[in-house]
Amino acid sequence: MMTYKSNGNMKVVIAPMAEPKKPKPLKEGATLTDKVIHAIRHVQDPEIPLNVYDLGLIYDVSVDAENNAFVTMTLTAPNCPVADDIVNDVRNHVAALDEIKNVKVDLVFDPPWTKDMMSDAAKLELGLF
Repeated sequence: MMTYKSNGNMKVVIAPMAEPKKPKPLKEGATLTDKVIHAIRHVQDPEIPLNVYDLGLIYDVSVDAENNAFVTMTLTAPNCPVADDIVNDVRNHVAALDEIKNVKVDLVFDPPWTKDMMSDAAKLELGLF
């Protein structure tokens, strides 16, 4: 169902977003890095109904010997209006893991994101194959 809001001469169409797909459960014996990636897969891009990991926005994930997590990520565009929200969602999802002590998320734009960075599953979901 779509609704229309009118603000003077401008009409805004508000449509419900597609329900994002949930990540598959982790296999028993998963490493802490696997758990961090699984947590990140629960973070959805607000404009595209896919998770930020499969969209290719996550460049690197590592966990040190003291269980501090480090995530390097990007956005689809440097001027993304919800950049802070996405970065905070990634940080919060990783920090929610009991084993993780601290989380550092670095936002970078080099290399710039391209559709080629998406997983095959994400490309298939968006009809890019």
